[in-house]
Amino acid sequence: MDVPSETQMTALDPVFAEMAAATDGELWEGTPELTTREKALLCVVADVCQQTLGLPFERHAAMALENGVTGDDLRELLRFISYDSGYPAALEALVRLIALERERGAAGPVGEGHQVNADGSGSPIPAPTRDAVRDLDAPFADYMDLQSRMRAGMQRLSVRERAFATMTVDVLYQTLDESFRIHVTRALSAGATLDDVRAVVRFSARFGMTKAWRGLSVLNLLLAETGPASA
Repeated sequence: MDVPSETQMTALDPVFAEMAAATDGELWEGTPELTTREKALLCVVADVCQQTLGLPFERHAAMALENGVTGDDLRELLRFISYDSGYPAALEALVRLIALERERGAAGPVGEGHQVNADGSGSPIPAPTRDAVRDLDAPFADYMDLQSRMRAGMQRLSVRERAFATMTVDVLYQTLDESFRIHVTRALSAGATLDDVRAVVRFSARFGMTKAWRGLSVLNLLLAETGPASA
């Protein structure tokens, strides 16, 4: 799958294309802490959250595939973030991905998934979090257990990549309280540094500067509590 030409945006509006190119360059080069693969995955996450499934999603999916992300990886990403983005949003992206693969003759998935374990019990979520959610609403806690349990067997994306993906969802949806704290903590526990997690939030500015601004403000407060030991 080839990355769509820059001339597509230039044909729409050359000034907008110039502004977009400068923005992409600033944020892409300004986040050396993240790999190209990670940035491509986060672009796809943003498209799902904002339902920008036309040219932006086409460009980002193509970029991901050209940087070592497979069709199976993208499908696991969509399955994973459906927890937080919502299943309808992830489903729309899946439909669009399949259409793009067919249009461009790209290699589709080989069918490498994971065991869903929908009929199991328990949850990989830490007990204090599960208890707090159960105090809010027991049926909702059961639903959360199910969602987390169904994702426990995923292995195509690293824990770091998954944590960065959910952090990006939090910034774009502005869910910067309990879930953001959990996802930042997960990223740090997976070996990410303080600069790495700042870079994730900074990178999300390409999808909404004021949301990233607020995200950085909350993140700095959180990291001040966490301390340098997590770096």
